[in-house]
Amino acid sequence: MTTRIKVITPIITEGLRDLADLRALEHDGLRLEHTLLAEGPSSIESAFEEMLAAPGTVAAALQAEAQGCDAVIIDCFGDPGLQAAREMLTKIPAFGPGECSMHAAAMLGQRFTIVTVVPGVMSMLTELAHRYGLAGKLASIRVIDIPVLALHGDMGALQRAMGEQAARAVREDGADVIVLGCTGFLGCAEVVEAELAKAGIVGVPVIDPIPVTVNMAHALCRSGLSHSKRGWSAPARKPIGGFAALQATLR
Repeated sequence: MTTRIKVITPIITEGLRDLADLRALEHDGLRLEHTLLAEGPSSIESAFEEMLAAPGTVAAALQAEAQGCDAVIIDCFGDPGLQAAREMLTKIPAFGPGECSMHAAAMLGQRFTIVTVVPGVMSMLTELAHRYGLAGKLASIRVIDIPVLALHGDMGALQRAMGEQAARAVREDGADVIVLGCTGFLGCAEVVEAELAKAGIVGVPVIDPIPVTVNMAHALCRSGLSHSKRGWSAPARKPIGGFAALQATLR
């Protein structure tokens, strides 16, 4: 049986996520589908933008469930709307790349560093590490200071910056695993590993969030597992003002 997973990119900007990139992660028994938001932020680099993304993300998750998908993945390392989606979904699980990547890093090493985009996300990611019970494993958060909307510009500069911060994390912060802290870094793990090797650093895993999350989601779906409805019980139905897209999925 084929597992259908809907990847929800929780922004309105077209072109940042190429469906062909996701297709490369498919294999026999796994089909990936994709959607953007109609309303929301152009990128997520603050708590405010995370808040803007949540209603559309939950609506897209509910729509995916109604369409017969087996799971949803929220295509942002900050996992916007993840907890709310788990409360609202009744049959299928929801996965966040931040949560999946951090837990994978905790299994693969003693301490991990998140290499991410801009300083504005550092507090968000620190809070996530605490929420997921992994703050004690977090060696550091390092930034390349390149905004999400500029990631597809100078790829050479991007790769050098990621490699430099990863090497400093290992040497200065004691990290033994590197986590790429933005799903816009899809496909960059091998490049960062190569940059680490140039710096004489080998044996340090580099986690690319989307592939790891896709594989985790597929494995749990095949195992017949979903999130606990005691852990994320459905909220009581009450009147809601606005949020037309979300309300349409609740009818």
